Parts: sequence; C-alpha cells; structure tokens
Amino acid sequence: MTAALSRPNLEVAHRGWLTVAIMLATIMQVLDTTIANVALPHMTASLGASQEEITWVLTSYIVASAIATPLTGWLVDRLGARLLFLIAIAGFTGSSLLCGIATGLEEMVLFRVMQGLFGAVLSPLAQSTILDINPRERMGQAMAVYGAGIMLGPIVGPTLGGWLTEDFGWRYVFLVNLPIGIMALLGVAAFMPRTPTRTRRFDFFGFAMLGLAIGALQLMLDRGQAVGWLGSPETWIYIGLSISGLWVFIVHCLTADEPFIDLRMFADRNFSMGLLFIFVIGLTLFSGLALLPPLLQNLLGYPVITTGIAMAPRGIGTMLSMIVVGRLMGKVDPRLLVTFGMALTIGAFWMMTGYDTMMDVWPIVWSGVMQGFGLGFVFVPFSTLTFATLSAKYRSDGTSMFALVRNVGSGLGISIVTSVLARMIATNHEELASRLGADSQAVHQLVPGLLQGNLTVAAQVDGLVTQQAAMIAYVDNFLLMLIFTACALPIVFLLRVNTDKAAAPSLPPSEH
Repeated sequence: MTAALSRPNLEVAHRGWLTVAIMLATIMQVLDTTIANVALPHMTASLGASQEEITWVLTSYIVASAIATPLTGWLVDRLGARLLFLIAIAGFTGSSLLCGIATGLEEMVLFRVMQGLFGAVLSPLAQSTILDINPRERMGQAMAVYGAGIMLGPIVGPTLGGWLTEDFGWRYVFLVNLPIGIMALLGVAAFMPRTPTRTRRFDFFGFAMLGLAIGALQLMLDRGQAVGWLGSPETWIYIGLSISGLWVFIVHCLTADEPFIDLRMFADRNFSMGLLFIFVIGLTLFSGLALLPPLLQNLLGYPVITTGIAMAPRGIGTMLSMIVVGRLMGKVDPRLLVTFGMALTIGAFWMMTGYDTMMDVWPIVWSGVMQGFGLGFVFVPFSTLTFATLSAKYRSDGTSMFALVRNVGSGLGISIVTSVLARMIATNHEELASRLGADSQAVHQLVPGLLQGNLTVAAQVDGLVTQQAAMIAYVDNFLLMLIFTACALPIVFLLRVNTDKAAAPSLPPSEH
C-alpha cells in the first residue's frame, strides 16, 4: 500500500482550513529564502563576522535545503504525511527561534542548516497534499492557491525583511516565523487526518551521491562570484564533485533494485518537460526579483520602504491572475493560458529594458503588474499539466524533484545575473569613459573642467559614468531574461492536455 498522500482524492473534513494551515507553513519556508538577505549587513557586527563570512548564513540554508528536498518522498512513505508535516513545521519554527537568539556566526550557521533541513520538505509536501485533497475538477483552483504562496514569498520577502530589520532589528527576521509556525502546526494537527505508511528501504548510497551533486552545485553557484568563477580551483572542485556525484547517482539508479529515485517517472513526457520548463521559470523569476532591490536602492536612491511599495504591485498582479486562472482552468486549453502568461512576462521584460536613471516609479509599477499577472497564468496551469499524467505512486517524489529543479534554476539564475551585472558594469564603464577623451567635442562644451584636471569635476563625471554603466548592465540583464523566457515557450506545446485518468485513481472508502 502506498502512503496516502502519494494517492489522490484523500478525504478530509475541513479542506479549506487544512489548505490555510498548509499554505502558512509553505509561505513561512519560502519567505526565509529571501527575507534574511537584507539583514546580512546588520548581522555582521552583531555576530562578529566579516563581509565574506556572513554570506554563509545564506549558503548554509540553501545547501541544506537543496540536499534534503529529495528526501520528501521517502519520508512520506516511512512517517506518513501528517507526522512529517508536524515534525517539519515544529523543527522549522524551533530553529527559527534559535536563529533569532544566536550570539555567534557558528551558532547561526548551524541553526540555518537546521532550518534548511526541516523546511526542505514543506513546499513539495504541501504541493502533493493539495493535489491529493482536491478532486480533479478543482485542481486548477487548488494549484492557484499553492502558486500564490510560492510566488508571493520571494516578492514580499525582501520588503518584509527590510521593514523588520529597520524598525525592530535583524533578529525579528527569524522571530516573525514563530506565530506563523504555531498557527500552521495547530492547523495541521487539527485538520489533517492520519495517513498510513509503508516500508521502503532507504538507499543511502543513492541519496549520498545525489546530495553530493546538489550540494557541490549549490556551493559553486553561491561562492562562484566571490572566488572568481572558473579562475578559481575551488570552483573546479565543485564542478568535479557535482558531475561525478550525478553520474554515479544515475548509474546506480539504473542498476539498483530499489533506487532512491525511480527514474521511470522521467519517462512521463509531461513531467520531464515540466521540470525543464520550471527550471527556466525559476531561472528568470527569482533572478529578476534579485535585480530590482539593488537597482532601486543603490542606483535610483529609493529607501527600503519605498522599494517595497514600488514592488508590491507585482504581488497584486499575481494575486489577481491566480483568481482569474483558477476559474479558467478546465474551460480553456491550459497551454493557451501558459502562452498568454509567457507573452505578458516577455512584454514585462521588454518594458524593463527601457529603464533609465531619470524615470519615475511608474515604469517599475506597470512592468511589475504585467509580470506578476503573467506569472500567475504560467505557474498554475503548468503545474497542473506537469502532474496531469504522472502516476500517483510517483507524486511525492515528483513534487520533491519539481521543487528541487525550481530551486536549482533560481540559484543558477541569481548567479548568472550577479556575474553578468558585475562584468557588464566594468565593461560599460570602460567604454563610456573612453568617449570622454580630449578629442570629445561634448567634453569641451559641457565639462571643460575635466580637461583642466579639476578633481571635483572628475569625481562627479566618474560618478555619472558609473551610474550609467550600471543602468546599462541592468538593462542587459533584463534582455537576457527576456531571451531565456522566450526560449522556454516552445516547451509548452510538447505537453499533452488530455489527462490519463488511470494515473490518478480514486481511493476506495476503506483506504481513506
């Protein structure tokens, strides 16, 4: 017998309240991927860490979460979804409290590892649970609820983190999880039924190889910019470990009797194409979000609160689209909905390539609303299509792989845009400065003090050149994200719309 939440149509007495509890836990976990970023400078002095050392507060969480995510399916089978939820929520909430009272860097890194380990299962477990407690005709609305939590977390995180850090102190970035975690824990305990378990051998070797591959990849992505990417032996060590671990893992799974991950689930075309697509969406969505706060604060001079207000309409657009797409699912070909959403997202990136240093807030607001509205149309129907034909017995493992690939894509995307931004700022600065020589008519007319060696004028001109070089670099990154998004569009039409009902049988009453 498979675990209940790897089976569809689990009957619950209070589906709405259970969904609220599940989404509270999910939002809490997703928020923590971004909420601590803005608090890092404030942690440095308090924890006695250097600028380079404090980044391990982020790295430790990301790596621990990535390694633990694939464990979700096995843990569901062995513990049951209800018990696993309770353990994960309690552990994440408790480790958040420990992070909030940490007194040194070593303690903080340890507690962030604990946060990552407990939180890793929350997102995939929430997705599989929501799929299982809703009948097929409500699947679109159910995915709309899940998608809202997944996509609003990264949008709200930096703003909430900045407000808490400025007004209450960096410790409240972690302590804010306590009331949310307690409510989620009580909700799951009260409304989620007990679920049966099954014996499943733990393939330690397979898990170790997959963990090695994922952990090394995440370390490379997080540390690459700081150590100089391919110019550093550290990067090549990570690359070698990641490739070796993945190769051994695949060979082992193909030959083992009970592998850690059953590779047969990748034979489902919808699922495989869904993983490829969500990788690209993770790459563009989170990297685009990572670019906006530094652009608004460092380049345009917006304070943290104003930055949050300027980015808030993006979340409003997402919420509106979730409501609309939930009602359209089942009535309109989901591939058309995804295509419409992709077109809006591409249009938003195109608007963002027109940003300049003299603009007001409205281009940011309108492009944000358009992108948020488009992403709602992308995430909900595509998540539904990805699992529409996947056998129910693979659902727990499938949702964990879905979350893992999305997180790897976001990590890669952030690394790409960070690296491109740094390199393009330097390149653009050099090119713009080369046009300010003694033979430039504009220099003679507008800034003659530059030719006379006036240091004040030279500093002012250099500041303007740096500002323009940075804006061009941001625009280049937005164009790159546009290209990535456009390249992913053909994947949509490789999916099958007609679901295989045999893949999602209903449980007979005796097994609920």
